[in-house]
Amino acid sequence: MLFVTFILFTATVFGITMYVTRKDDHDSSDGYFLGGRSLTAGFIAGSLMLTNLSTEQLVGLNGNAFLNGLSVMAWEVIAAVSLVIMALFFLPRFLRSGIATVPQFLEERFNSTTRKITSLIFIFAYTVILLPLILYTGATGMVNILNLTEILNMDYKSCIWIVVVLIGILGSVYAIFGGLRAVAVSDTLNGFGLLIGGIAISFFALDLASDGKGIFEGYRIVKETIPEKFNSISKPDGDVPFYTLFTGVLLLNLFYWCTNQQIIQRTFGATNLAEGQKGVLLAGGLKILGPLILVLPGLLAYYFHVTKQIEIPLNPNDNLAADQAYGLLVQKVMPTWMTGFFSAVLLGAILSSFNSALNSTCTLFSLGVYKGILKKDASEEEVIGIGKKFGWAIAIFAMVIAPLLIGQDSIFGYLQKMNAIYFVPIFAVVLVGMLTKRVPAIAANTGMVFAFAIILAVYFIPSLGGIIDPASDSFIFNNFHFIATVLLSSIAIMLIMGQMKPMSEPFEHKYSGDVDMTPWKGAKPAGIILVCIVIGIYINFADMSVIGEVATFEKICALLFISAAVFALFKFAKESGSIKETDSE
Repeated sequence: MLFVTFILFTATVFGITMYVTRKDDHDSSDGYFLGGRSLTAGFIAGSLMLTNLSTEQLVGLNGNAFLNGLSVMAWEVIAAVSLVIMALFFLPRFLRSGIATVPQFLEERFNSTTRKITSLIFIFAYTVILLPLILYTGATGMVNILNLTEILNMDYKSCIWIVVVLIGILGSVYAIFGGLRAVAVSDTLNGFGLLIGGIAISFFALDLASDGKGIFEGYRIVKETIPEKFNSISKPDGDVPFYTLFTGVLLLNLFYWCTNQQIIQRTFGATNLAEGQKGVLLAGGLKILGPLILVLPGLLAYYFHVTKQIEIPLNPNDNLAADQAYGLLVQKVMPTWMTGFFSAVLLGAILSSFNSALNSTCTLFSLGVYKGILKKDASEEEVIGIGKKFGWAIAIFAMVIAPLLIGQDSIFGYLQKMNAIYFVPIFAVVLVGMLTKRVPAIAANTGMVFAFAIILAVYFIPSLGGIIDPASDSFIFNNFHFIATVLLSSIAIMLIMGQMKPMSEPFEHKYSGDVDMTPWKGAKPAGIILVCIVIGIYINFADMSVIGEVATFEKICALLFISAAVFALFKFAKESGSIKETDSE
């Protein structure tokens, strides 16, 4: 029954996707890379959500919740604020330019060198870091939930190889042959299934906790049994200390949801600005529900571990063991037939992350490297053809590298750390590009390279790494504060150089005419409502006393310094005439 439902749901999604996209234009750049600019709100929201949701979130974030409690919901609910900013500020500017990639916008604002640098950084990060990790964590989740070592009678490593190749081939077929619209359609279908399956896990677990008396009674029992786990405010030594919500956590979310090519490419394919804003804000609303899927199961696994109602052989102080909590909970509380359905949905989530990253990498290479550097007069057919060939090459590379990650410590933590290397410099240059009109390309390129180099140095040079390592005598920053400081320093470099040698003519953001720029009238009210809901969630679950008990003067000063620095930098920019006054569309 498990494999019947698994195969049935997977085949159904594939069939519907192929039928819906059978007449799509795959012979032009807009058709292949942007879905013909035909994506409506539902497809955009569904694709955004499922591209984000994969095993590193389902397994990793629930594992963090098992260890640290409700405070790790920051990665979900703060994302809603970032999506509001995306809908109201970033998206109108991207669509105005009619671009297919973030580096294209940077070329328009600065020069071709800026585009080349950002394209190469994206391609390197996706190929070497993101794609292999998606395959590895996806294979790990599938092997554990389906218990494939016993079913296939194979050792763990062999099962990982098999699943990695399966995911790699299926994901490549969607991304390379189907283009962006096929990715978006399959994402939406799987996203709906993931929402149902993910909530069902919490439903079955809460019902079990109440001994069949209902989910609300189960929630009451769980919260009264482990009240310390239901605080939205983390202690300074927790996974996401409260004061980092305003620095590194928010900044990483802003990059991820506003400038990360893998994520936002589907918004570039919006049929118009109004549909794009609706889709992005709908995704923001769904992110608020994210803790029901990505945090609550981890809390329930901890409850069952403490009360021993379900035997979960986990050590709460062991991150590697905690990552098993989600898979074990699924095995224990879900009916067999639904486990098959959920495994199929989980496979869809893994495929979504993989094929979205692969599609974005192909887009960046085809338009940014091949046509932008190697062969500027390439035809549409050549651009698409080389993109497909490059896609297969990096897909095979990722499939070979992924199983080699077996045995690595804290893959989720490694991914978060590596992401900052390219998140910070690219977000800084996009922000300056949008907010200023006289900062020159040399300033942008210098600030971007500085941020990339300083993070790389602190992360990988042992003598410098101690400044963000709490166990070191040279410890100065929480890593999230370090990320924020580097971002501000990079922006400061760009603004100062722009003041010293500004562009002779101010940048004029021209309208490409590719997209109807009439905004959705409900965008601002919907954004305000989402922000208020986020604040309300934090207030409802907050016990602020944990901050007063353990926060130090130095850490409080760090937050005040960063807040003051943000104000000072942008006030300097405005007084120097750098802030761009953008008319609403």
